[in-house]
Amino acid sequence: MSTHSSALRPHGGYRRLRSFQVTEIIYDGTVSFCDRFVGKRSRTHDQMVQAARSGRQNIAEGSRASATSSQTELRLVNVARASLDELLLDYEDFLRQRALPAWGKDDPQARQVRGVGKENPADQSDRTDQADARAYFRWLNHADPAVVANALICLIHQANYLLDRQIAGLEKQFIQEGGYSERLHAARLEERRKQSANPTDQSDRSDRSEKKPCPACGKSMVLRTARKGSNAGSQFWGCSGYPECKTALPVQP
Repeated sequence: MSTHSSALRPHGGYRRLRSFQVTEIIYDGTVSFCDRFVGKRSRTHDQMVQAARSGRQNIAEGSRASATSSQTELRLVNVARASLDELLLDYEDFLRQRALPAWGKDDPQARQVRGVGKENPADQSDRTDQADARAYFRWLNHADPAVVANALICLIHQANYLLDRQIAGLEKQFIQEGGYSERLHAARLEERRKQSANPTDQSDRSDRSEKKPCPACGKSMVLRTARKGSNAGSQFWGCSGYPECKTALPVQP
């Protein structure tokens, strides 16, 4: 394995992230909600489904990208967060426009939905997504659209809370470590800095040209480094017409 490959950070494993698990339930719940309560020809139907899907997909893509770029991972998780905010507004609009009740933070049913998340903390990675989804079945499959919408609103708030924590952690990690591509970029900049500070460390020739022409043929003079002989390693001005013209001049101090 190459040294570059060994520098890759651990990545993937998004299915074990609590944020991914919750957004997957939101996505599935939104598809069902829109099919049941929003006209399939409605633009809102497609927008809500796409926003829910974006929330889930960008968490997964960010996790996969984490091996090579912390910045890309951070950007994608922020996109997921923004998509869920858009979806939240759609559910709130649905309730308001139909004069349906919205649960308050302390509503008994809202507290029950939040309680499911507390019973299934993020470190319980051995449980299945299907088991988690079944825990919300009585709300997400309710005949009353207000109950379904409010339950999904609770889940979106929970997902946003998890994503806010995830983003804060990624920001800290990015500042302290960066990802593989960020470290490569930093190393490249450092190498360029060293080369600029030590021009004699360049290879046997340079693109720099002497202002004056070759005194023998008139072509430009090029800075070169001797590779052989007693002057190996020292620089001199050689005619760019070499080997036809072998004019050489010393580099003035």
